[in-house]
Amino acid sequence: MPQQQRIIPIYNSRGEVDAILVFPYLFNRSGEWIGWITPKREVYSVMGHYVGMLTNDPRIVRNRSVDDLRPRLKPPPHPGRIIIPATLPLAPLMKELTHSVVDVLSEEPERLHTVDSGELREDLD
Repeated sequence: MPQQQRIIPIYNSRGEVDAILVFPYLFNRSGEWIGWITPKREVYSVMGHYVGMLTNDPRIVRNRSVDDLRPRLKPPPHPGRIIIPATLPLAPLMKELTHSVVDVLSEEPERLHTVDSGELREDLD
């Protein structure tokens, strides 16, 4: 019998669940794959673009200054869709973010899009 993966809700700064982590994969609230996390807690989009870091809250944040200088990584194999549980834990108390840090899920959700959408999507032509 396969071991069930631990589902970790990822919150935005308003305390809403905006993503789900089933390590190393990130999914949106519909269960669609939107990115992955490295063992160093770096978050990448499905296209391999650096998005930010996973905090202990857990939130996905990035520096307001340009972080796009990191090399593009090859994404892991597509995990398929997951079923999101009907209920998820409430957000823990979260500290305020400084002005130099951006909450990606609140302010820049387009950085984490599905394989078949998003402006950074590869052209299929």
